[in-house]
Amino acid sequence: MKIQDIASFLETVAPIGLQENYDNAGLLTGSPEWDCTGIITTLDATEEVVLEAKERKCNMVVAHHPIIFSGLKKINGKNYVEKAVITAIKNDIAIYAIHTNLDNVMQGVNGIMCERLGLKNRQILQPKKNLLKKLVTYVPLLQAETVRSAIFDAGGGQVGNYSDCSFNTRGEGTFKGGEGTNPFAGSPGKRHTENEVKIELIFPSWLESNIYTALVKTHPYEEVAYDISTLDNMHQQVGSGMVGELEIALREDEFLHVLKNTFQLSIIRHTAFTGKMVTKVALCGGAGSFLIPAALASGADFYITGDVKYHEFFDANAKLVIADIGHYESEQFTTDLLYDILREKFPTFAVQKTGVKTNPVNYF
Repeated sequence: MKIQDIASFLETVAPIGLQENYDNAGLLTGSPEWDCTGIITTLDATEEVVLEAKERKCNMVVAHHPIIFSGLKKINGKNYVEKAVITAIKNDIAIYAIHTNLDNVMQGVNGIMCERLGLKNRQILQPKKNLLKKLVTYVPLLQAETVRSAIFDAGGGQVGNYSDCSFNTRGEGTFKGGEGTNPFAGSPGKRHTENEVKIELIFPSWLESNIYTALVKTHPYEEVAYDISTLDNMHQQVGSGMVGELEIALREDEFLHVLKNTFQLSIIRHTAFTGKMVTKVALCGGAGSFLIPAALASGADFYITGDVKYHEFFDANAKLVIADIGHYESEQFTTDLLYDILREKFPTFAVQKTGVKTNPVNYF
């Protein structure tokens, strides 16, 4: 199996196009053409993790955080980033990062946090816009189902938990083939009228190439008429943070104990209790203070994240409890998540979890 095979699969789970514009997800070191000897999953691709991969005879590290986040002007080993990159290159180890694109999907970082807390009725806290496109095409009546099914198989027509969604209108299309054409129906030089179906459906923007390929491969016409437009609609299954409900309402102090046990925390920084029972919980792995307004708007009783600054705690406005559990702590299950995703897809392949604790923060 090639490094590219692993990368391509991971990009079906969390497409690169879903990363934030400041991010640097994807293959950071190594060649996609290398044979993969094994994979180590980790939160951070530090030098220690890279050396661990070498020792375990794995030449690929799949990390959540990109070790190369901003541009490197020099690589001389003066800091932890440069040391990790040098070690990876010297030992022919590929580093692949799957960062905010994994944050932004339902089954990603926030999804595993919800799962560990047992939250039900989960939704994206802040869905993203401009990620949906609409396809309109015109197909002969008898071939419409073949084309429609091919587009569905390519990922089109998905609306929330519904699949195979389309709108179809029957009508008449006309065309006249010019010199050198071989029209599907009619004769060159003569105008032909064909019973057609106008097919309309939506698809996620990152699948546009697949949708186009499916369309032209199955459409019977030499020249395929189609329109693609970008929609302003929210994509309800892609975005930042998540919100869900507890099976049983808990007092705020009881929920803090659940939080502490679930994430194995020694300390939780939090705002004052509101006196309400906790039924609705919003969360965001990593640095999520930017979602405090969304958590408030969702009606959540608790908002769990990391890296909250002093003044940002005031934004709770006594309407919910903000709980800062730490950046690493909130994302710690991502190593397990990546391991499970890869093991399910490649059950006979060497996939291992790092034994290195990469959290740079200690508590006394």
